[in-house]
Amino acid sequence: MRKILSRVRLFYGDSPLHLLALLACLALAGYVAVHTAADSSWPLITVWFLGALVVHDLVLFPLYALADRSLKGAASALYMRRPPKVRRISPLNYLRVPALGTALTFLLFFPGIIRQGQATYQAATGQTQQPFLGRWLLLTAAMFGLSAIAYAARLALDASRRG
Repeated sequence: MRKILSRVRLFYGDSPLHLLALLACLALAGYVAVHTAADSSWPLITVWFLGALVVHDLVLFPLYALADRSLKGAASALYMRRPPKVRRISPLNYLRVPALGTALTFLLFFPGIIRQGQATYQAATGQTQQPFLGRWLLLTAAMFGLSAIAYAARLALDASRRG
């Protein structure tokens, strides 16, 4: 059995489990494509998908890659001021995770935040879209606050282990 697995790994370049997961993803994509092709609005779906792909790859990815590089550069500049013997716990992931959560919730609730479709939303729910922005800002503050608490706890744990 090991000989077969090593041959698959040598031929494919990764584990058979990776190949199985890839085939499952391709099967799911094929299923979605077949059901989407049966829908009459498939050209609009295709245009939307290609537009999202272009906007993400040509606009958004360079922007958040630049933001991450800037954050990394600022963090390394701050570390240069500390003595080299002090163990450094990077704050990058404690900033990346809430920033990602903020961006994803913004994308999810963007129509409500800018009050797009206000009449339809009010007719369907009987409520206004006014609290969307405030709640998103509160959620953002909570995510960054929890991340700051987690970072402070990590720093305190590290300091107690050293001291």
